[in-house]
Amino acid sequence: MSEDIAKAPRHLWVVGILSLLWNLTGAAVYTLTMMRDPRALDGADPQMVAAIDASPVWATGAWALGVWAALAGSILLLARRRLAVTAFGVSLLGLAVVGGYEYVVRMPTNLAQNLAIWLIALLVWLYARAIAERGVLR
Repeated sequence: MSEDIAKAPRHLWVVGILSLLWNLTGAAVYTLTMMRDPRALDGADPQMVAAIDASPVWATGAWALGVWAALAGSILLLARRRLAVTAFGVSLLGLAVVGGYEYVVRMPTNLAQNLAIWLIALLVWLYARAIAERGVLR
């Protein structure tokens, strides 16, 4: 059975690799933070570390969901799978839950960093949707 799949444009590989590197960085930060690695926490604001420690399991789970779904989305994008769109969407859901929690409890955050994370996550999701609609993903 032959599927009608468009040839992958060069920008797919550029966006895919850049998003993979970005999301690998996010996964490393998450993992090192959860492991309490001193290299990850030495330069951190003590209030932020205390706030992370006080976070409920569901908020930490939402952070994990956002991080790992984004990483899966990048891998699926490079594999040219339509499921990348869903994975990036799930990542946005995790990001929204964490962002809502941080807002409600007034967790100390870095606004510029949060805006960059949101912007990149939205753009990669929109990109994946657009190329899926063009038949590039299967």
